[in-house]
Amino acid sequence: MSSIYPTYKKLGFLAGPLFFLLIYFFPVTIISFLAQKVIAVAAWMIIWWITEAVSISVTSLLPLLLFPLIGISDIKSTASIYGSHIVFLFFGGFVMALALEKANLHRRIALNIINKTGTSPDRVILGFMLATALLSMWISNTASTIVMLPIATQVIMLLKNDADGFTKNDQKFALSIMLAIAFSANIGGISTIIGTPPNVILVGILEKEYNIEITFFNWMLIGVPFALMMLAVLYVVLTKWMFSNEPTNFNRTNQLVSDEIMKLGKTSKAEKMVLSVFAVTIFLWIFRSQVNRFIPGLDLTDTSVSLIGAMAMFTFAHDFKKGAFLLDWEDTSRLPWGILILFGGGLALASALSDAGLISLIGDSISSQQGLSVFLISCILISIMLFMTELMSNVALVAIFIPVVAAMAVGLGVPILHICIPVTMAASCAFMLPMATPPNAIVFASGHIKVYEMARVGFFLNIISVALLMVFTKLIIPFIF
Repeated sequence: MSSIYPTYKKLGFLAGPLFFLLIYFFPVTIISFLAQKVIAVAAWMIIWWITEAVSISVTSLLPLLLFPLIGISDIKSTASIYGSHIVFLFFGGFVMALALEKANLHRRIALNIINKTGTSPDRVILGFMLATALLSMWISNTASTIVMLPIATQVIMLLKNDADGFTKNDQKFALSIMLAIAFSANIGGISTIIGTPPNVILVGILEKEYNIEITFFNWMLIGVPFALMMLAVLYVVLTKWMFSNEPTNFNRTNQLVSDEIMKLGKTSKAEKMVLSVFAVTIFLWIFRSQVNRFIPGLDLTDTSVSLIGAMAMFTFAHDFKKGAFLLDWEDTSRLPWGILILFGGGLALASALSDAGLISLIGDSISSQQGLSVFLISCILISIMLFMTELMSNVALVAIFIPVVAAMAVGLGVPILHICIPVTMAASCAFMLPMATPPNAIVFASGHIKVYEMARVGFFLNIISVALLMVFTKLIIPFIF
């Protein structure tokens, strides 16, 4: 049975096309009628993206429909954007993540990490954090949360069924471990380009509109240190400040994890093959420049490496006699195709805004202002992104916001990457509300967390995220880019 369609979504559903018609038929010319038409489509998309009146992926198809109809661009050039090589970079990442899940290798990796970290409450929480973050670097944060949640639930059940019952200290531990999973899933995705969709959207927009390439390795030089620092902050906040746990021994937890590893049995041939493909793909992503120099004419790109990994999953058989491949095409029914369409829609809108001169207009307006502090503006933009993503899809928000931020950077006369990267990273730092990210919503549904508890911890993490991103803006990002 479907849930009630909220009033704000109904209003958004009607407001989107209404604003489009008002702007289209009653224009107030800023640059040209072409710009006005782009603004009309953008208004429709932004309203539907913000309210999620329909799926954000459906909204992303509007440029494909409207641009040719109202003369913004022809269907061939618009459709070609939806087939950008950046879209296929993420497609390859999705496919490899499916193989990881199909072989159940992600669960084995997670359980072994938890098993190695120890049996005290704090070490158990650390194990869950590290395992969740590591998985979220390569598979969706939703999938990594779903993997970890049942294991955490079993640990909590052990506490409920022990001799002293579910004590206040046990409740604090349960709350800590749930928040640790959700927040670590969000943080882990920041580490790599394919870790979370906002990263891919940024890379695509910058490459298409500004001919700026961010390699997989260069992103990791920023993303991994930031994620490690945020994980350290999260660990201290959860275990030493907000919910400090008594130093009891969790031997039964260790036994539970060991039992779960035993149930998985010996590492299968399929698991070993998937792990090998993953390892080679990651190696090529990190060292592709060196490989290209070593083999002249090879010209590997991040996208081609991603597709090599994806093709390997479809063409490597763990049982050739039976025709059992690591992945079958039917497995892609679980692939989030809508996200790939969303990338295309975001890139198409950004391209139209640029072609119509609207992005240049924003840059010129900013550059005409005197006495603007770049550092202060960066702080404001990071804060806006971070707190707005608590209320709306971070993917849609990045698609809307990054072209504007890039134009502002041009107007301020600072390198685009110095502002766009931290603002994009801020989109994955939503820790306050259950609706902010899928991991937040999933752990909230477990029943072990109240909204005010998540908001209390999340607010401090949000503030720390802004501060840390400002440090990266000032010191780290200029050093790398």
